[in-house]
Amino acid sequence: MKILFIADPLSTFKIYKDSTFAMMREASKRGFSIYHTLSQDLAVKAGIVGTNASHVKLTGKDDLWFETDQIRPLPLADFDAVIMRTDPPFDMQYLYATQLLSIAEQQGVRVFNSGQAMRDLNEKLAILNFSEFTTNTIVATKQSDIVQFLVQEKDIIVKPLDGMGGSGIFRLREGDPNLGSVLEMLMNHEQRTIMAQRYIPDIVNGDKRVLVIDGEPIPFVLARIPQVGETRGNLAAGGRGVAQPISPRELEIAQTLGPILKAKGVFLAGLDVIGDFLTEVNVTSPTCFQEITDQTGFDVAVHFMDALMKNINA
Repeated sequence: MKILFIADPLSTFKIYKDSTFAMMREASKRGFSIYHTLSQDLAVKAGIVGTNASHVKLTGKDDLWFETDQIRPLPLADFDAVIMRTDPPFDMQYLYATQLLSIAEQQGVRVFNSGQAMRDLNEKLAILNFSEFTTNTIVATKQSDIVQFLVQEKDIIVKPLDGMGGSGIFRLREGDPNLGSVLEMLMNHEQRTIMAQRYIPDIVNGDKRVLVIDGEPIPFVLARIPQVGETRGNLAAGGRGVAQPISPRELEIAQTLGPILKAKGVFLAGLDVIGDFLTEVNVTSPTCFQEITDQTGFDVAVHFMDALMKNINA
């Protein structure tokens, strides 16, 4: 079995928490051949989608954790599975990569998540398809629309549509003296569309990451609890991760979205839930595998690889 991971440079991985590393480690345990490439190395030659990839060997060490052979050109059709794990932002280069992956899928390549799914499901805008689970939300490019929404809601969160890890997220309250500056920066003087949502006080109990694999939620979530004085629970923003059994509301959301996402070509999704509300649908490179595994004993990477093999062998 040959698996290609399209991901950020291996030297940037923090292997103690990286979910892509957890996938690679489990694949290696099963005796699979692991390859790595960068999204910008995807190319089409003679009509065939390929890339420059290197074979990866895991050393089992914490520091020099991988060895690679010489990079060489390979068609994507050489692999049993191609796993797209490049981190956002979802810029034009990311878009081109998903388009090439869609062409590869037409050539019989198995891509997880599919290129079409990653294009169709903006991680912020996707929640608009599930309004029964969301708090009051608007999407706008005009600053006056956001100001009016703030007057209505009194306390809101504003965020860009292409970020990750909590970057660019602000909490704004009525009378905030920084309102104009924040909106000018985020909206680039009304040249950039953003999202605004009613502030959800339950954030103090954590921004819950609900992992959905092959249409089914796993039984534990990771509550990412903000530091004191911080609005964002994202681990990249200093949040503390606490694994918990999935709640009835989180299960309801995940079981509703799971089959819909699977039908769209989403094999792995990370739903973000605060209190009773769905806030994001992450499809590019959902994380939290290792945190959940370390705290609960439920090996997410094993579950992921079992489901992947089931799909490949179907």
